[in-house]
Formats: sequence, C-alpha cells, structure tokens
Amino acid sequence: MIVYLNGEYMPAEQARISPFDRGFLFGDGIYDATPSYGGRTVALQLHLDRMNRGLQSIGIENPLTDEQWRDVATNLSEKNGGENLGIYFHVSRGNEGRRFQGFPMDIKPTVFAMVINIDPHPEVPDRKLKTGLRAISEEDLRWRRCNIKSTALLGNVLHFQESYAAQKDETIMYNARRELTEASISNVFIVKEGVVATPLLDNQILPGISRHIAVESMRQDGSIQVEERIVTMDEVHKADEVWITNSSKHIGPVVELDGEPVGDGLVGPVWEQAMTIYEAAKFDY
Repeated sequence: MIVYLNGEYMPAEQARISPFDRGFLFGDGIYDATPSYGGRTVALQLHLDRMNRGLQSIGIENPLTDEQWRDVATNLSEKNGGENLGIYFHVSRGNEGRRFQGFPMDIKPTVFAMVINIDPHPEVPDRKLKTGLRAISEEDLRWRRCNIKSTALLGNVLHFQESYAAQKDETIMYNARRELTEASISNVFIVKEGVVATPLLDNQILPGISRHIAVESMRQDGSIQVEERIVTMDEVHKADEVWITNSSKHIGPVVELDGEPVGDGLVGPVWEQAMTIYEAAKFDY
C-alpha cells in the first residue's frame, strides 16, 4: 500500500511518526474517509466540509486546502489500483516533543492519508441476494461530543468489540432515556409501515455522510416518507426493518437484533427501494 504522510507518498512500511505526536499520545486529531469506485469518489466535498468543521471545533487549522485534499485522494487511488477503495484522511495536532495536555503553540499538524479496501455495490440492489446484518444493543457510554469525528475512538472501539466478540456485525446504542443514538460505526434508521425514521442530529450523533445521502435522496425521490425525530428503543425492537449507514456499507440491512429477528427476519422491500434510490444518487453529492 502507498500512503501519504506530511507531503510525501511512500510505502506504508516506511511511514513513521514521533511517539510524542499528540495523535498518538492523546488521540488529539480529526479523521474522515470517503469511498471511491474506479477513481470516482462519493460525496468527497461533504466529507471535506465535515473534516473542516471538526478541525475548527478543536482548534486545528486545516493544513491543506480542499483542492490539495482532492489531489491526495486522486493520487492515492491511482497509486493503489484505483478500484473499490476508502480514502482515509487523518490530521493530528502534531509533535511538541513532550507530553503536556494544554494545546501547544506554533507546531505543524501531522497529515496522514491511506486507502482501505471496500466492497463493490451492485448497480441494482436485490434484497433476495443481500446478506443481512446481525446486531446487539447497548447503552451508549461514550463521551458527549459524538458529533465530532475525533481520532479518539476508544468508546466506539469498546462498543464495536462487544458485537465483534459475540460474532455479530454492529452494536446499536441508546441513551439513558432509551432513545436511539447511533451504532458504534454507523448511523441507524428504522422502518415501520413503510415510513423511515432516524434520530435528529445532535451532540450524541455523528452527522454521517451516508446518512445525509440516504435522507436527501429519499426526500428528493419522494416515494418514501422520511422522518428525523426521537426514536425509542421500543420502536427499534418493533420495527419492520432496521438499517445502518456508513461509508463502507452505505445502507446495510439489519435482520437480527439482540438474538431476535427484525420484522420477518429477511432483508426488507423498503431497503431495496431506498438502496436503489441511493445508488442512483450517490455520485451526485
């Protein structure tokens, strides 16, 4: 794999950062990732905009312009075969040469980017051929600024590990009021009687790009009613369909939750309809 580090492209095994880098010591940084198919990225500007907001929110000046980030994405895709890839961007506050919690002054951020292999998506989604996902649910025990796409992901990692250790695909989370928040690496949707619902964006929830594309494409198409509102876990367990959205799965249908089938236990018809709409629209964002 060829990666990008601080202005240079190199084999991954040659990439080095200091152990005093604040990204290593504190998880002090922001990341983002966008899918790319044959060199065509999905919603790259939306990903860059979110990364810019995240950097601003923690007081790091973006070291690259949007055009420079676009060049990095293009070059990494070309240098790594240009097929089905996630382009991963990572900016930490940098290396001060010591371990001290307060923000240092006048240090250069560390800039890193790499690729991740992702699955291709069918041009015409077919629910009869789609393998459904299995999930568990847990109370959300992460910090209260989940809207920032921080590199400090230990809370998410621990929640994901619970599902991974149980040989499931994802952990769906809820707050102390048993209201749905999100999943460990995904946003969550439910379907009941043909109506799609997903939680409102707030500090508990990452503003997912795939979530945005799903919501906006369904609204523009007009054939599926979409609601952004409080969703209770009682509603989740009684839903006809449950979906998770992220940049690798786009819209992933969940067919089992906490050992019980979701709806009839099969990938649902509204998923197939929504995924068809999503696929037709994903390169327009």
